[in-house]
Amino acid sequence: MTIQAIEVGGKKIGPGAPCFLIAEIGINHNGDVELAKKLIDLAAESGCDAVKFQKRTVDVVYTAEELAKPRPTPFGETNGDLKRGLEFGEAEYRQIDAYCRQKGILWFASPWDVASVDFLEKFNPPCHKIASACLTDKELLHRIRQTGRPVLLSTGMSSMEEVEKAVKLLEGSPLVLMHTTSTYPSADNELNLAVIETLRNHFNLPVGYSGHEVSAMPSVAWNSSRTTFASGPRSRARPRSFASRAKSPSAPSCAASSIWTKSRRAGKRHGDRAASRQSAQLQCR
Repeated sequence: MTIQAIEVGGKKIGPGAPCFLIAEIGINHNGDVELAKKLIDLAAESGCDAVKFQKRTVDVVYTAEELAKPRPTPFGETNGDLKRGLEFGEAEYRQIDAYCRQKGILWFASPWDVASVDFLEKFNPPCHKIASACLTDKELLHRIRQTGRPVLLSTGMSSMEEVEKAVKLLEGSPLVLMHTTSTYPSADNELNLAVIETLRNHFNLPVGYSGHEVSAMPSVAWNSSRTTFASGPRSRARPRSFASRAKSPSAPSCAASSIWTKSRRAGKRHGDRAASRQSAQLQCR
């Protein structure tokens, strides 16, 4: 059966279409709209089709215990101060929306909770992106499906069975899968780019790549071999974030946020790197 291309913001994604390039900004604007605009400039000048942000309702996504943990940053003394300081509100996203239109580049975000989907819907986004950590969040996937918009679904840390369930939950949505290795940064020997072809053959859907490695080479290499689109590597289009610097002063800048383990399905997310790295090896082969 022929894989059907989808359309995002007037651009086709799928067989026969040019690679759709996404520059990951995430929360690495450091809570500064002007810095976000500079990152948008870099993405536009580099020929990217879109930039992507992240949107969270902090008190929903994180536990009170997690938010209360000590974490000195320019925003305050706790992890909650940092998380809240890195979240843009409606006024900031209105500026981003206008600026992206001015620059002729698409923007969208990965919502981490239902309220964030509702928030993003105010801006008529071209699509919604589902983060790997949210793949098993049935309520979130259901709400995103209700919007009727195209969906980009990352598959990091997930088994084939979990991906199958997510695809079924999103049935009816124009859908693209994104092969992802959820280690930050990812080593080349962890990437297993052959999974892209496995996912494409199994689901008969367009499949792209979301890279967390430092080098651009894996994205370039796979793009030369028919990938649908590529997102990242993140460190190429942004400065080090407060989030990564507060975690580890020597860590590469692609470590923007904590690494989530498979305990996500229980609604608890933890920053255990070793567990996440082990979990990433469970990806479908």
